[in-house]
Amino acid sequence: MTEKEKVRVYELAKEVKLDSRRLIDLLHRLHVENIKNHMSTVEPEAVQTVKNIMEGKLPPEPKSQEPAVSEPVRKTEPTPSVPAHSEGPTVAGTPLVSSSHDEKNHVSTSAKPMANGARPDNRSPRPTNGRDNRPYPPREGANGRSAASASSNRPASASTSRPQTSYNAGGTRTGGAGYNGGNRPAGGGERRGPGPSRPSGPRPQGSGYNGPGPRPSGRPGGAPAGASSNRSGGTGPRPASRPIGAPLAAPPTRPAREQNRRGAYNKDRRTTPAMSSGRRKNAWEDENYGSKHRSKSQKNQVKQQETVMPPVQRHIIISSAIMVKDLADQLGVKATELIKRLIGLGVMAGVNQELDRETAVIIATEFGATVEERATQEEQEEIILQGEDDSPESLTERPPVVTVMGHVDHGKTSLLDRIRATRVTQSEAGGITQHIGASVIEWNDRKVVFLDTPGHEAFTSMRARGAQVTDVAVLVVAANDGVMPQTVEAINHAKAANVPIVVAINKIDLPGANPDKVRTELSNYGLIAEEWGGDTIMVPVSARTGEGIENLLEALILQADVLELKANSQRAAQGTIIEAKLDKGRGPVATVLVSRGMLNVGDVFVAGAVYGRVRALINDRGQRVKSAGPSMPVEVLGFNQLPEAGDDFVILADERQAKSIADSRQDRIRRQSEPNARGVSLDDFLQRLKDEAVKELNLVIKADVHGSAEALAQSVSKLSNDEVRVRVLHAGVGSITETDVMLAQASNAIIVGFGVGVENKARQIAEKEHVDIRSYRVIYDAIDDINKALRGMLEPKFQEVILGRAEVREVFRVPKIGAIGGCYVTDGKILRSGKVRVLRDGAVIHEGNIASLKRFKDDVREVATGFECGIGLEKFNDIKVGDIFEAFSEEEVKAS
Repeated sequence: MTEKEKVRVYELAKEVKLDSRRLIDLLHRLHVENIKNHMSTVEPEAVQTVKNIMEGKLPPEPKSQEPAVSEPVRKTEPTPSVPAHSEGPTVAGTPLVSSSHDEKNHVSTSAKPMANGARPDNRSPRPTNGRDNRPYPPREGANGRSAASASSNRPASASTSRPQTSYNAGGTRTGGAGYNGGNRPAGGGERRGPGPSRPSGPRPQGSGYNGPGPRPSGRPGGAPAGASSNRSGGTGPRPASRPIGAPLAAPPTRPAREQNRRGAYNKDRRTTPAMSSGRRKNAWEDENYGSKHRSKSQKNQVKQQETVMPPVQRHIIISSAIMVKDLADQLGVKATELIKRLIGLGVMAGVNQELDRETAVIIATEFGATVEERATQEEQEEIILQGEDDSPESLTERPPVVTVMGHVDHGKTSLLDRIRATRVTQSEAGGITQHIGASVIEWNDRKVVFLDTPGHEAFTSMRARGAQVTDVAVLVVAANDGVMPQTVEAINHAKAANVPIVVAINKIDLPGANPDKVRTELSNYGLIAEEWGGDTIMVPVSARTGEGIENLLEALILQADVLELKANSQRAAQGTIIEAKLDKGRGPVATVLVSRGMLNVGDVFVAGAVYGRVRALINDRGQRVKSAGPSMPVEVLGFNQLPEAGDDFVILADERQAKSIADSRQDRIRRQSEPNARGVSLDDFLQRLKDEAVKELNLVIKADVHGSAEALAQSVSKLSNDEVRVRVLHAGVGSITETDVMLAQASNAIIVGFGVGVENKARQIAEKEHVDIRSYRVIYDAIDDINKALRGMLEPKFQEVILGRAEVREVFRVPKIGAIGGCYVTDGKILRSGKVRVLRDGAVIHEGNIASLKRFKDDVREVATGFECGIGLEKFNDIKVGDIFEAFSEEEVKAS
């Protein structure tokens, strides 16, 4: 027998539609071994036996294994009596061994008595299987003697064979089995089935009498008080152990004469003779069967089983992740029972752990409850804010939104000024007062919206919040300078936001302009001109002379036509905040770019965690307007607090609803700002990888020279494998700036610095946003750490802590000592025991220990912010005015 052919208890309980505890009780009564709980396995023979019992198909009685031994029967006085009938021992009310009606084993009660007045008993003896034969308390017989002493006069065969009762011609019963009349002869033994002998004790008779004192000698109406040992409601001898595969005996069918005799005797009993036989077959299913003869401990156990499990609620509501104990309370079951079901499903959870919505629905369904899934509060808010989808018939063409990016010295501002002058020339005369960082250009009856103030920071913030406010990015590159580091940075920002790029090659009017050189350099970054077979539009322009401006506008219109930009203007407005400021006279003011719908004065709105009502709208010309359509930038007044750039701006119908959503978002922001909320780091990258939250490792690389940055980027890119890919978002030259930190925070990236320092503002933002910045002096150390992070072998030992910064304002030469830097502490504090690195033009030129730290010729241990001091370095004298001393310490941390 293999383990696969066995069935677990809870599976069998489901199949036969029975509670697991009752099934375990039945198996114990069937003497099935090794049944401890609902996870125990049941042999196939026992499974079939249980199914037969549940279906009422009981197998025939096994044939007798040893011959019956008859016993001489003492004669009694002819007294009318009821024929004794034994159904054998029962299991919870179900007969396990009973009389068979085969011709071999059955002798009719209507037959004549034998010569000695008795008939032999051919019933097979019951196997004992080592049953405990502890004596029961002796009871007194009818003549005052104890049953134990009376039984000493019995023949020796009384312990193995039960005497049968026969009837003479007059209907008088002979034999002493089961008769307890007042004239019972001395030494008359109690009727007993085959099996291990035990002295008779006080046991209930058929009437159910169990009180103290002498037992009544008879029943009213002349019926004798004696009854069979296993009559309806009585408790017979307990069954002995039998093999698991032994078949069960079918319930006997009494002869008609005996049924008539029992009918007169059972008038006042609950079970009528007509239904007693059929009810005995499945009587073990009734937990109240035989309760009159249970012991007190058995009654208490049944009562406890009835009251422990309250009824399961049939309908529960689950909206999000729910704790195990809360789900148990809703289902009305014990938490331990719920945990058992979870273990059966392969989910290991404690009472205080949360279950996801899918698991909670599955386990509740197993308990028979109907589950109603409701959206969480955050999901409901998103549904309200998103609104209904627009039908294709309601969409109309909208102007494209263009962001101008590029190096600050490549003519971005001059190009925008020239485009604005074009609009003034083609439209009404008059000057332009640019109040907000957006311009609407009309050219050939087409409108183009330019955003000139997002910058790298705002552009990254928008992308981090999923706001796609920009349709096309114009990359301005000077023809005489070519591609610069900030140009590459702008390319990376645009690619990360999946925004198409139109290149404007500016300053073509200068003598040293070389547009082909710009095209060649841009091709190294994946931007190939259309003239060279690529898909990037590149337009040579001159912001000074105006050459190529119309071609640039035409290219933008063409790109907009390719994108097929459309929006619905006949609905509630939605948009994005592109910038916000606090005006002394007007309060919080924000510039909103409407993406769809119509924004009107008086509308109630919610923007991120703030809300309000539109009090005034001001367009890009500084004029008050009553409404603004899609792709139109307007200045909005009426915020209760200052919003953040990149927040969604949504119009709602109810101010109370807007306030509720804003308050809910503020609570979530407050919870996320707790110490538990943190960004990604190399230390916890392996854990996030195991949780399948990360499929690629994003890096921002900054180095002191271009060759080092390129080499490091190529080396870490080769570490990619089939499961994890290393993606270098940006590789540049120079110190780590605020823009690098914002890019890393938006993309969950790690900043790797090679021989460069970190700007003070960038470090503050990195600490606030929990962005991991790693600095290295050896390129192999950086490669090894990243490789270990991918393989789960990262073992950090020391963590660098920045203590303070000091600026060198004067250099003193001391004989036999060397150069001493006269410094002013600008941030933090300088410790004598700490280490220091020297930064010159953003690059690290030395790293070592402090040799001396003095203030007014006195040696000090530390110097705080705002004080001057003299700092000498070990083995380094090349100190110059303008150098930055960055003090730091290394703290040992545990491996994670």
